[in-house]
Amino acid sequence: MAFKERVFSGMQPTGSLHLGNYLGAMVNWIEMQKTHECIYCVVDLHAITVWQDPKELKNAIRQVTAAYIASGLDPKKSILFNQSQVPEHAELAWVFNCVARLGWLNRMTQFKEKAGKDRENASVGLYAYPNLMAADILAYRATHVPVGEDQKQHLELARDIAQKFNNDFRDGIVEKGYADGIFFPPPDPVITGPATRVMSLRDGTKKMSKSEPSDMSRINLMDDADAIADKIKRAKTDMEPAPPSGLEELGARPEIDNLVGIYAALAGISKQAALDLLISTATEGPSIYTGLKRALTEVAVARLGPIRAEIIRLMNDPAEIDRILADGSKRARAIAGPIYAEVKDVVGFVRS
Repeated sequence: MAFKERVFSGMQPTGSLHLGNYLGAMVNWIEMQKTHECIYCVVDLHAITVWQDPKELKNAIRQVTAAYIASGLDPKKSILFNQSQVPEHAELAWVFNCVARLGWLNRMTQFKEKAGKDRENASVGLYAYPNLMAADILAYRATHVPVGEDQKQHLELARDIAQKFNNDFRDGIVEKGYADGIFFPPPDPVITGPATRVMSLRDGTKKMSKSEPSDMSRINLMDDADAIADKIKRAKTDMEPAPPSGLEELGARPEIDNLVGIYAALAGISKQAALDLLISTATEGPSIYTGLKRALTEVAVARLGPIRAEIIRLMNDPAEIDRILADGSKRARAIAGPIYAEVKDVVGFVRS
């Protein structure tokens, strides 16, 4: 059976969204809604795998929703909702808990990184997180999932779960009219965008992250012009006396590579063109990167300033955000509900 092409992706409402989220994911989301049926989720169930203050979580859900819209996601073109309003996510995740194998989850590197040395005190939710992610995707039979490199392993697990479910329940799937035995199509990753991996402003070898202790390591979508300028001014470069002469040398100098890549993505030009700008504006002495940082500040403020203003406007009307989420969840359930009803039949549950 040929399944309709459908896109699914989401972000957690933990901490303010930053430039890495915007360039690494949201720019691509915005483009995909022009050509695909898109479902974009605020994954609040994933957020509580570590403890969240309930009052702050509600505000964070609304702020991430506002950031989605302010960045260019159209809730009329795409389905935009928060995960906890669609119970099929959690119910299908339990089915997948019984399909997935412990050995598969034991290989997930993100759990090891997030749990650290104190693994025995990590929540079961954090451990089983990839199964819920698989349910997020497969509840809609999404065929394409825009993800960062750090989530690729989880998507591979979702493909394994889809294939095992299809194998385990093949007879019932065929009886439901799926002659080829495929109930869940294995989703494909989409790893594209102007800057698929934006790095920390303090360490060019680490990804820009909401969890990094220093706020100076990232540019948040809610940063004002002064904050953006200060962070870029203080961004780490290196001690080399001259700028890189070409892309190959640039790649060996992670901090400069990161700044050039960010500038190229925000300005909508090639990395080579951004490097040419760096070379043309470089000066002698410790301030050789002043020209690049000045240009980066200008383009970052111009690109992010309107997004920040729109987030603030939307946050002043939380009832409108809640209305958008409620409408999105209704539309999401219209897709996920019938699919999960068939899951119940295939698995052998009794339903009215």
